[in-house]
Amino acid sequence: MIEAVMLWNEPNNKSHWDPDLDPDWLLFAEMVKAASSAIRAENARLPQVLGGISPIDPGFIGRMAAQGVLDAVDAVAVHGFPLDWNLWQIHEWPAKIDEIRAVTGLPVWVSEVGVSSFGAEEVQGWGCARTAELLKGRAPRIHWYSLYDLPRGWEATTRHREAEGSSYYRHFHMGLLRQDGTPKVALDAFAKHTPELGLCQWFHFEDHRLDDAVAWMKRLGVTYLRTGLSWADSFRPNALDWFDRQMEALADFDVTVTFCFTPEHRGIAPHHTSPPLVREEFAAFCAEMVRRYAPGAALAAEPGDTRRVLLPSL
Repeated sequence: MIEAVMLWNEPNNKSHWDPDLDPDWLLFAEMVKAASSAIRAENARLPQVLGGISPIDPGFIGRMAAQGVLDAVDAVAVHGFPLDWNLWQIHEWPAKIDEIRAVTGLPVWVSEVGVSSFGAEEVQGWGCARTAELLKGRAPRIHWYSLYDLPRGWEATTRHREAEGSSYYRHFHMGLLRQDGTPKVALDAFAKHTPELGLCQWFHFEDHRLDDAVAWMKRLGVTYLRTGLSWADSFRPNALDWFDRQMEALADFDVTVTFCFTPEHRGIAPHHTSPPLVREEFAAFCAEMVRRYAPGAALAAEPGDTRRVLLPSL
């Protein structure tokens, strides 16, 4: 079942939203508010989460509050990779959560946290165990990124590529399973902490790993998952057939579905990070996906009956 929807992914990261086209995130704020309203018109009780931020920046959350975005969502989310990309140490996780709690009363989810095996699988295994120790009981949702390594023949969704040394290549070593599906050292460490820990696994269009991923998640005791439905992919031939197959395969999990990625022909610039030309088009996509996969009652008369009631709490 779909337990929540997430509006965009890492909006404060240039790899996912272009600040040159929207330096004050005003276009982003208006897009999210329009999407939230459209979703609530389809299912008033479906929790909505602001796209997980990376880096963890309370100033950005404050900006979203000032622009009315936090009034439209039920939770905020953060992403952290202190052993690979962030300039802070892993033991600072509790403090990073508290930094966000200091600027909003909304629940704070950890919708992506992970460690690559780029240097050594043993480092990833230790990092998984230590992450669980630091975060369990501090966040209502903790999504480990990810189940699978990114296949080397694919492209990581980022802009820095080889320009930052090993940073680009670490994207390909974040899985508990190797590209060929064989387990790494960290798999056993992760399994000790389910179902408290869930997963974040992005499935590419017509991803060949989907059925095997479902089998692995059930074997590991995973009960909740974060994935995505891409607005850009919705323009591919047979897109709805793939979306239907994906959501049917994941029906036994509590799924947070992330809506993101601008189609090249619908952005101010021809890139997935671009603000859309017409924000209502993104809202319409979100509404269509909710209508198809999480239909519910129309907007309730009392706002208090529609907010924060279904979110997992500590």
